[in-house]
Amino acid sequence: MSAEAGASGRTTSEELPLTYGELASIDVGRLRGVGDAKRRALSEYGIDDVLELVMTFPRRWVDRTNQLRVAEATPGEEVLLVVEVRSVEERQTRNRRKIVNLRVGDGTGTLRIVFFNQPWRARQLTPGTTIAVHGRIEDYRGSLQMTNPIVDLIGDRTGRIVPIYPQSEKARINTWELAGLIDQALRRCEQRGVADPLPASERDRLGLITRYEALRAIHSPSTMAEAQLARRRLAFDELLRVQVELVRRKRELERTSQGIRHTIDGHLVGRFIERLPFPLTAAQSNAIEEIQRDMASPHPMHRLLQGDVGAGKTLVAVASLLTAVQSGHQGALMAPTEVLAEQHASGISRLLADLQVSDGGNLFGERPVRVELLTNRIAGADRREVLSALEDGSVDVVIGTHALIQEGVDFASLGAVVVDEQHRFGVEQRAALRAKSGGLVPDVLVMTATPIPRTAAMTVYGDLDVSVLNELPPGRTPITTRWAAGPLDEVAVWSAVRDEVTAGRQAYVVCPLIEESENLEVAAAEDTFERLTTDELSGIRVGLLHGRMHSRDKEAMMGAFRAGEIDVLVATTVIEVGVDVPNATVMVVLDADRFGIAQLHQLRGRVGRGTQASTCWLVTSGTDPNARVDALVATTDGFELAEIDLELRGEGTLMSTAQKGRSDLKLASLRRDRELVEHARDVAFSIVDADPDLSTHEVLRDEVELMLTETESDYLTKS
Repeated sequence: MSAEAGASGRTTSEELPLTYGELASIDVGRLRGVGDAKRRALSEYGIDDVLELVMTFPRRWVDRTNQLRVAEATPGEEVLLVVEVRSVEERQTRNRRKIVNLRVGDGTGTLRIVFFNQPWRARQLTPGTTIAVHGRIEDYRGSLQMTNPIVDLIGDRTGRIVPIYPQSEKARINTWELAGLIDQALRRCEQRGVADPLPASERDRLGLITRYEALRAIHSPSTMAEAQLARRRLAFDELLRVQVELVRRKRELERTSQGIRHTIDGHLVGRFIERLPFPLTAAQSNAIEEIQRDMASPHPMHRLLQGDVGAGKTLVAVASLLTAVQSGHQGALMAPTEVLAEQHASGISRLLADLQVSDGGNLFGERPVRVELLTNRIAGADRREVLSALEDGSVDVVIGTHALIQEGVDFASLGAVVVDEQHRFGVEQRAALRAKSGGLVPDVLVMTATPIPRTAAMTVYGDLDVSVLNELPPGRTPITTRWAAGPLDEVAVWSAVRDEVTAGRQAYVVCPLIEESENLEVAAAEDTFERLTTDELSGIRVGLLHGRMHSRDKEAMMGAFRAGEIDVLVATTVIEVGVDVPNATVMVVLDADRFGIAQLHQLRGRVGRGTQASTCWLVTSGTDPNARVDALVATTDGFELAEIDLELRGEGTLMSTAQKGRSDLKLASLRRDRELVEHARDVAFSIVDADPDLSTHEVLRDEVELMLTETESDYLTKS
């Protein structure tokens, strides 16, 4: 991989540092010791070229500077020992549990290691194998013992810090073979070095080491601190590639799309806010200002409005739609379901009742703001009337589902679109909107009630600007969340539901989420309904709502619940989003441990919508500790819960729905690396704004193209 200088004395491509593209073009078979069999094994492991090899990072390191000798270990302490397996014995207990006993030693002494229910250890840890074990030393009948310690196969390797790579028994590649090949590849890169996409000034400012130093140090660090410096640099590179792609797409959309300059000093939005029976929160006022600033610019707005349950997103959305209306355009709100679209239409019509908009063609100079609903249920003459009024401009605000951007729906001048709970409103939908608005791109506000951690929002929704509602409007009562662990606690739950119903209030009972089958989920809801009506809640008016019901029946059931004709509604998660019944003060979630934090928080938000104190009961069948339930009991702050959720659940994949791919974050963590995400975003903006085509940042441009396929980039920006 090294090369001689060009004869002319000029710098040749072979004297320049090696780029990731060049490393990706070098077959791993060119390395010493890689014959056909090893080449096939590496390919099975997922390594075909030198770039894939050097980017196979250690999953952890064994710090041999903290290593004790067996003779120095004492019962009660946690230790790291590097030992050789001397003997292996397998046996089965009377209750059929498998036990593997190892005798291991290091020349100063021996100890016994016991593995319960890990029969594969006998195949993995054969006599003569050198392993690092980490665990607590116990005294067992006068001898030293460890039970189920952490084990790393390290081979006969010296060195202060030993990298441990992901193991693959199937591919027959062990951790020390990988370490040897990576070391060989990096030594062969040493003469030319590895190209660094980050200018030295930025590296110094952010305290980052060079790319080549990072690759050397992550694979063979001399100290744990050096390993962490290497991880930090390479994690930053991963985040920078993602952010550069997001920022490029964002700026390209702004450059190539002609937006609508809306009038923000009109009277309509001001009149709407003045007529509200309560003041806006500071967060709502800030969000409206940010949105109006976007809408006044010639670039199309593409903003994410994230607000906690009950934070008043609808008012902000209506103000955005009215900004378009006061500028002589139309507004549209798209909801994910017909039920929610109908609910939005009903609520927004009430909010805008008697609000007048300027109309030069009207004798009085003004007319009422016209709001219409358009879903697949609106048919016949009613549908033709709404479609005609949209086309001639006499409808100001239309509310519906994705049917609004289907063929046959034409607008006189669509100026703003609010998309509710539709996280993947992407390139195709924007193109459809552009086609409906004469080539101009309407402003788009994507609204979500699922709080997203700041770093995740900056990465997953990086091509959107973000407004946050993190305050509850006055008058919203806090919700008390309680955990009912086991059958005895559940008795108190149904007693509390009866008490609330007796006091004239209502309750929801949510049945377990069964992801494998909607049929099973419906059956669980029907069984719960039968049980409650004949047992715990007999004599109380109980209704049933699930996703398999006809939409007419669902709406009739919700209508009866809203009207107070039903006391308790047993439902599947169809009630998760948007259902608003202020008189409902109790939420019971059965088998709460089947749900995620975000979903439980959404469900809890269906109560606490009136002036009465509300309670959410999380019912679990067992009493084992449950971090998710504990978090919900401890706080009602959705943003705090989102951070906890990210911590507990991990990040998943960013680039696609697949669970693999070289582009996904291998080292960077949206949980641990919040500061790096922000740095990467700032650097991406400064680079792209100064050099939109990355013509003077060739190394970075080529890396982004190499590491992010077009499909992955599209997925990333379909926000």
